[in-house]
Amino acid sequence: MLTNQMFRDSFARALPYDPYLATGKPHHREAWARADAAVSLHTAQRDLLASFVRPIRVLVISGTWCGDCAAQCPILRHIASANPRAIDLRFVDRDREPALAEAVRICGGLRVPTAIFANEDDDFVAILGDGTLARYRAKAAAHLGSACPLPGATVPTAELAATIQDWVDEFERVHLLLRLSPKLRERYAD
Repeated sequence: MLTNQMFRDSFARALPYDPYLATGKPHHREAWARADAAVSLHTAQRDLLASFVRPIRVLVISGTWCGDCAAQCPILRHIASANPRAIDLRFVDRDREPALAEAVRICGGLRVPTAIFANEDDDFVAILGDGTLARYRAKAAAHLGSACPLPGATVPTAELAATIQDWVDEFERVHLLLRLSPKLRERYAD
């Protein structure tokens, strides 16, 4: 079970995007860089994210070796970059934080990427693991049908756009949870 203390301790050991990515092998970093170059937030998405006023702490359990992480974690970097005063994004390697990974197993597995959202007091708010709805729809189409994509294949443009929007929607949902939190509304008198 994930506790505030476990989150707090793991978050303290976690790394921002660039230092985390530097821990990976060169060919893994190249895959992340290719994916990062393909990510672009629309003006409406950037404006929405820039409007967030509540601090959001996001701890991503990942692996620099993971293709799904390479495809999705750059999206998270772009989202956090749209509002660095409100969104504190950090990464940990799943294999270096086994207790944390065990605490947030999804469907019995150690899934990556898994984003854990918390408020400024390290209270758990939400978790999104392994992929967004758009990613699962694409995986289902590829793996449950007659064709299977090659590892490291380029993510189709429409799927990337839908995945970006899914992540932006989750950040908005978390922010609204925080904005409507009685505890935080009392603290900020709003």
